[in-house]
Amino acid sequence: MPRFSVRTFGFPEIRRDDAPCPLSLRKGLALLVYLAEARTAVARDIVATMFWPDSPEDVARARLRRLLHRIQIVLGDGCLAVDRTTIRWAPTGELEVDCQAFEAACDRGEFARACSLYNGDFLDGFTPGDCPNFDEWAFFRREALRGRVVQALERVVQDASAAADHATAISHARRLVALDPLSEVYGRALIRSLVLSGDRAGAERHLAALTQSLRDELGVAPEADTLALLGQGAAIQEETTPPTRYVGKDGIHLAYQTYGRGPLDILLLPGFVSHVERIWEEPRCRALLSSLASMGRLILLDRRGVGLSDRVGSSPDLEATAQDIATVLDAAGSRRTVLLGASEGGPACIAFAAAHPRRVAGLILFASLAKGSATADYPHALQASQYGLWLQQLVAEWGGPAGIETFAPSLAGDPQARAWWAGLLRAASSPGAIKGLLEALRDTDVRHLLAQVSAPTLVLHRRKDRAVLIGAGRHLASHIPGATFVALDGADHWIFAGDQQPVLAAIASFLDRLPGSA
Repeated sequence: MPRFSVRTFGFPEIRRDDAPCPLSLRKGLALLVYLAEARTAVARDIVATMFWPDSPEDVARARLRRLLHRIQIVLGDGCLAVDRTTIRWAPTGELEVDCQAFEAACDRGEFARACSLYNGDFLDGFTPGDCPNFDEWAFFRREALRGRVVQALERVVQDASAAADHATAISHARRLVALDPLSEVYGRALIRSLVLSGDRAGAERHLAALTQSLRDELGVAPEADTLALLGQGAAIQEETTPPTRYVGKDGIHLAYQTYGRGPLDILLLPGFVSHVERIWEEPRCRALLSSLASMGRLILLDRRGVGLSDRVGSSPDLEATAQDIATVLDAAGSRRTVLLGASEGGPACIAFAAAHPRRVAGLILFASLAKGSATADYPHALQASQYGLWLQQLVAEWGGPAGIETFAPSLAGDPQARAWWAGLLRAASSPGAIKGLLEALRDTDVRHLLAQVSAPTLVLHRRKDRAVLIGAGRHLASHIPGATFVALDGADHWIFAGDQQPVLAAIASFLDRLPGSA
C-alpha cells in the first residue's frame, strides 16, 4: 500500500513513498491539505462550495470531478476514497501530516522535537486563490499552530536554561525573538543566555538591536530589568513567578497557574486578552495578583484561543469559555471557588455560576456587563455600529499599545506601561484572531441568566470608566439577587490600574463575609 506524507509547514508538498508528487494545481494541493486535516470523509458539496464559491452548484461539482481526476493521475491509485457524496484520503494507506506530528509531540511534552518539526508557518505564503472560506480556515489553523510553537519554544528555553545548556537556549530564544522582535521577554531570554554562555559581545549586539527597535517602533526605551542583564553576569535569575501548567480536554490545551494558599480559591478571568506569564511583568499587576493571593489560592487561566492556551479554529463562545473554567477548576482540584470576572470575563463567570451553583462560593464582577452591545432595552453598551468602529481601530493599532488611553487613562502617558501592553497584545493574540473573539463578545447576552445566580455577588465599577459605562455595573447588581454594588472613584477600566486599595478592601470585606472563609 502506498505511503503518503503531507507537508503543511511552509509551502505545501505531497509525497508518495518518499518521492515528491509534482502537483501544480493550487486547488488540488489545498484540497489534499484540507482532507488530511479533516482526518475523515468530507461532503463533496462542502468542498465544491469552498473552492468555487461563486460558481453555480452544477458547475462547482463538475470542476471538483475534474480536479479529483487530475489529482488521482498525479498521485496514483489508492490516494483517495471517493464516492457520490464524500471524499477522503484512502483509509487503507499510510498518511503522515507534519503539523499533526508536531501537535502530537507537544501533547507528549516532547517540546524539543516539536520545535524541530515546525519549519515554517502553516501554508506560509500559499493560497489557492479566490477561496475565502479556505483562506479563513487556514488562517485560524495557522494561528493555532503558531501559538503552540511559541509555547514549545518557551518550554525548551526554560528547560535548557535550568540545565545550563546555553547553546540550546540561545538557538530557541533566537526563534522566539524572530517571532516577536519587539518582545522584551524574549529579548531578555536571548541576552541572558548569551551572557551565561560567555558571548557578551553577542548580548551587547542584541541589546543594541532591541533598543533601536523599541525606539523606532514604540518610542520607548528598554525596561530597567533588560538593561541590567549585562551587569549581572552569572547571577542572572528570573524573578519568581508561578509555574504554568496545561490541562487538555476535547483536544484543547489550556494554560493556567495557581499561586498562594488560603481557605478559599479565587479564579480570575480577565477581559478579551490575557497571558498568564506576561501579566506578572507589570509591577502594578503583579502587586494586585500578589494581594489577591494573600486572600486565597489564586487561579489564573488563559481561555482557549488567547495567551498561552491553544489557538482554535473559531471564536470561542460563552459556553466554551464557561467549559474552560470548569476544566481548569478540575485540574486545580478546586471544588468551590470565588469567581472574579473582569470586563468581558464577567459574562462567562455569570454563565458558570448560573449553571454550577454548588461550585461557586462567591461571584465578583469588576467593570463588567451583561450584554456586549446596546439595544433599546439595554443602553449601557456601545451601539453595534459604534462597536464595529472601535473594533476596526483596535485591530488597526494592534502591535502597539492599542486602546490604552481608554482602558487605563492613568497609565496612558507611562512609556513602560505602554510597551508592556503592546507586548501583551502581541503575545496574547493576533489582529485577525482577536477580531473574531471580540465579534463573538459583541453578540454576548447573559441577561436571562442573572436571576439564576444564587452565589453571593459583589459588583465593582469605577464611576468614570469609559470602556464599560457604570450603568452596566448597576444593571448587573440590580438583576442578580442580593448583589452588592460598590461604585469606585477613577476612570481606569483595568482592575490593577489606578488606586488598587479601594478595590482590594472591597474584595477582602466580601470574602470575609462568605461562609467557610475563616
